[in-house]
Amino acid sequence: MRLLLVEDDVMLASGIKLGLTDAGYAVDWVGSAERAEEVLRNETFDAAIIDIGLPDMDGLELTRRVRRPEMKCPDLPLLILTARDALQDRVRGLDLGADDYMIKPYELPELLARLRALLRRSQAATTAVLSFGPIELDTAQRQASARRDGHSTPLDVGPREWTVLEYLLINAPKPASKDKLLQALTGWDKEITPNAVEVYISRLRSKLEPYGVTLRSIRGFGYRLELAQAAGQ
Repeated sequence: MRLLLVEDDVMLASGIKLGLTDAGYAVDWVGSAERAEEVLRNETFDAAIIDIGLPDMDGLELTRRVRRPEMKCPDLPLLILTARDALQDRVRGLDLGADDYMIKPYELPELLARLRALLRRSQAATTAVLSFGPIELDTAQRQASARRDGHSTPLDVGPREWTVLEYLLINAPKPASKDKLLQALTGWDKEITPNAVEVYISRLRSKLEPYGVTLRSIRGFGYRLELAQAAGQ
């Protein structure tokens, strides 16, 4: 999942970005609302975390602008972070289009939990557990497993493999585009080539096939999870 962090405090932004990156997210950071608005017009993200106290225009105005019909991301999940704890600020933020509101100081586990909840809702997932056939992904516990012969076995999935598998499960049985997977895997400060996606797909394929799940390549688009029996028909 690719996140946009809008925070002008460099030290605070570095800490948040590190925590989110350690949790498996690709995070891009900007220090102003104007830059965030520019980026959101041209690039795709899965959610944005916005501080209110920004130097040019505040995060509430950015939230209002993001929700304008002419923007490409009217449904982008928005989480506001702020030191302002006045009721009117919280109400205004939610009324302008924010999906959630956290007051500083906060704990990283709660921020991660709120993000997971926003992302599940945005992807129309109603549970913390994503599944396809025998494969299950517990997004709350960050655990992957597979069922076979009535037993559940943990899957050894690396952080980037997790990101790819999560997207595939969210989209299943529809295919997930290669471009979307690439965006989810990287941010501005990392270089990942399209061929890298194929590497993670290959690794996942070898881990899923023993459980009767295959990853089918859709030429010119991306990849789709299929049950082995259905894939062979």
